Amino acid sequence: MKNEQWIPATVLAIGLVLASVILAAAIRDFRISDRFVEVKGFAEREVVSDLAIWPIQYQLTGNSLDELRAAMDAADESVIAFLKLRGFSDAEISRTPPRINDQWAHASGPQRPAQRYTAERGITLRTDRVQATRTALQDAADLVSQGVVLTPGWGQSAQFIFTGLEEIKPEMIAEATADARRAAARFAADSEARVGAIRSARQGFFSINERDSSTPEIKLVRVVTTIEYVLD
Repeated sequence: MKNEQWIPATVLAIGLVLASVILAAAIRDFRISDRFVEVKGFAEREVVSDLAIWPIQYQLTGNSLDELRAAMDAADESVIAFLKLRGFSDAEISRTPPRINDQWAHASGPQRPAQRYTAERGITLRTDRVQATRTALQDAADLVSQGVVLTPGWGQSAQFIFTGLEEIKPEMIAEATADARRAAARFAADSEARVGAIRSARQGFFSINERDSSTPEIKLVRVVTTIEYVLD
């Protein structure tokens, strides 16, 4: 009878021991999973633009619409000849509609401007010949000498665009991820731990900016990733 009374007590003791072991393991696993580090990885690449867009805007005046049209045709011919002389084709050159203003519409008497009509006209160059466009920009004073009145800020209106982001995205993300892991490894070494699996990852936006104002065709592509690593 006494032996039978010991059986439930023994089973209970064994159960308590097993529960303690399981609980201790669960607490240990919880603490390990709760140890993580958040780091940022950075990647940067210098690229050359592969598309140039240059809106060449110029101003015209005339006392009649016929006179204005003749001045417009002459300016168009000068600009197009300037571009073709530098190797650009008709397919890369397009005209934009003129904006015409009648300065006499709201003026009268001696206060009326000498020229009744003014117009702003544009021809746009869109090409993958980026360096040739840069050279043409530097030679634009030739247009002024031919009587083409360029609008203020004509040089700043040129755009140089890099369109190959999708091709370099995978490599740059891999570089940023590797940079983040190196940062995590340095932190883990200081904490006497090891870098484990990725707990979460957030990819930042890619940015494309000019390297400097003197070389707008050279771009810097940057991306930052934020990654959490489990520490073992």
